[in-house]
Amino acid sequence: MMRSLWRSLNAMLRRLAPVSYAWPAVDIHLGDREFHLVGSIHMGTRDMQPLPAKLLTRLQQADALIVEADVTQGSSPYVKSDEQPPLASRLDAQALAQLQKLCDDLQLSMALFDTLPAWQIALMLQAQQAQQLGLRPDYGIDYQLLLAAKRWQKPVQELEGADVQIALLKALPDEGMALLQDTLVHWHTNARLLQTMISWWLDAPRRQPPASLPTTFSSTLSEVLMNQRNQHWRDVLTQLPPGRYVVAVGALHLYGEENLPDLLRRA
Repeated sequence: MMRSLWRSLNAMLRRLAPVSYAWPAVDIHLGDREFHLVGSIHMGTRDMQPLPAKLLTRLQQADALIVEADVTQGSSPYVKSDEQPPLASRLDAQALAQLQKLCDDLQLSMALFDTLPAWQIALMLQAQQAQQLGLRPDYGIDYQLLLAAKRWQKPVQELEGADVQIALLKALPDEGMALLQDTLVHWHTNARLLQTMISWWLDAPRRQPPASLPTTFSSTLSEVLMNQRNQHWRDVLTQLPPGRYVVAVGALHLYGEENLPDLLRRA
């Protein structure tokens, strides 16, 4: 009884005075399960390594590391896909001109994309944008956490895995044309959002993320790529055995409507 009372008092104190970290993170306690949710950026800058010492201590003390997918396994979204009709027959004149301008700015040939599915073009453009901003996969937060976990022989569990992620993209209507359209329309907004998320890791003291962030997805895409995945991850996390877990997911999954922390709190 005393142990139960002590746990309830601790939970109340955490709600009244939540812990603040020098990185984007939220602590969630569900009975005998403790989750340290880390807002990861899948590509980072050189200044984002090494990871904060206190975060690495949290990982050392954890029973396991949970990630969206194990990015150290070498899976790539740039898999061979069925050939698509030329872009000139799939995009309207305005979108085609936007894509041509981006290709010129990035010094890429339009021919590279001409017969690829739209979702794949979107991902390739987003990766090029991140590299243009100085981001590299080797400095990504989840990548660094994975290397540390494996060095310490910590168990690693995927929330979905690369194969599921690729299947999700392939299942998007119209070969993911909405994702490509959003990438073109929100190109500059997405660049500012990336810079904002980088600042969450580099600023000292860290600025609190705003309650709302600019959206770079249509509502339909948000439902599939954010909300439904958050709901699935909640279900996976709430089925884990008692223990302490570090959970690294894309930073945007921690904020906005139907975010992962809120879903877990309501579980």
